[in-house]
Amino acid sequence: MTDAVAERPDVTPEQEGPVDDLGVLRRWVTIYLPLLVFVFILLFPFYWMGITTFKSNAELYNYSEHNPFWVSSPTLDNIKRLLFETDYPQWLLTTMLVAVASTCLALFASVFAAYAIQRLRFRGSDYLGVSIYLAYLVPPSILFIPLAIMVFRFGLFDTRLALILTYPTFLIPFCTWLLIGYFKSIPYELEECALVDGASRLQILWRITLPLAVPGLISAGIFAFTLSWNEFIYALAFIQSDELKTVPVAVLTELVEGDVYHWGSLMAGALLGSVPVALFYSFFVDYYVSSLTGAVKE
Repeated sequence: MTDAVAERPDVTPEQEGPVDDLGVLRRWVTIYLPLLVFVFILLFPFYWMGITTFKSNAELYNYSEHNPFWVSSPTLDNIKRLLFETDYPQWLLTTMLVAVASTCLALFASVFAAYAIQRLRFRGSDYLGVSIYLAYLVPPSILFIPLAIMVFRFGLFDTRLALILTYPTFLIPFCTWLLIGYFKSIPYELEECALVDGASRLQILWRITLPLAVPGLISAGIFAFTLSWNEFIYALAFIQSDELKTVPVAVLTELVEGDVYHWGSLMAGALLGSVPVALFYSFFVDYYVSSLTGAVKE
């Protein structure tokens, strides 16, 4: 503190304390308090979902004797009912299969589309990239009507294949737009050197571009997997059998009986359904952050 005061002769040691306190107060008001409010708003639904999962019906419907923000007598009845009295394991397996298959299909198509638009430099490539992203902005509530006609005509209604083939209609535009921006950050000189050495475009894509674009691929895969996992409209329209329903649709349609809501089982289904997505993010969070910053290891 003495050195700082010596460098600022207009500030005395007696004035240094209030100045530091004012800076700390300013940081709390402008940074820490808004951040705390944001974290609270973001995490409180998950907290409520978690405590509701382990509450008995007596605690859920009798707030006069039980604290609504805490669990007095934890119970596993809601999870037991969800896992052993419903087809939830089958719903979870179907959701995982559909999400993984549609994500792989979307990434396969998006890689070639993004590479062609960004690296081949043909006329109108910039406008094509923008138009692909605009296709992602079309609401699914409009697209599912013509898609339903196609699904019925090809005999895919009430099959997992109906979802696997329709989900890429909104996954490919977004993944392509995301990969276009990431491919743009990869130096062109690497590909030019490979072309001089006689490599083909496919060899360049496989051996040079894709290894450098791993963070971008993982980021696009995370978004595609999350969108597929949480999709509701197509899964509701194209699947009728109870055992083939995905988790978002099945939890809502099978655990609500008329005007009776099984809140404990509903929250348990939502909690268990969010675990795979959370694990998926946690394993690849470093690549995800790297892709957002456009980092390329040279």
